[in-house]
Amino acid sequence: MHDAHASRPGETPVPLTASVVLVNKVGLHARPSVKLTQCAKGFTAKIELALAVDGPWTDAKSPVKVMRVKAPQGATLHFRVTGSDGKAALAAVLALVHDGFGEA
Repeated sequence: MHDAHASRPGETPVPLTASVVLVNKVGLHARPSVKLTQCAKGFTAKIELALAVDGPWTDAKSPVKVMRVKAPQGATLHFRVTGSDGKAALAAVLALVHDGFGEA
């Protein structure tokens, strides 16, 4: 008999989450948005960001969607990452934001 609730290989794991404050002077404008999406696209993990812990969540691999977040300096970005390389992906995006996208 098949157990519908049994874990299966490839099943979506519990997302990793973390938050970081935007330190660059102009916030999440075009250049940082592109840097963030380029970083995110380097991983297979699903990477999402939001301005609130409960969302709404935005695909961090889409420059247009990231720019729509319009996060100002001092805003807290919340990240939610799911996938086999999620731990490395989360560390990379957090480091990028923490370092002010190389602009701070």
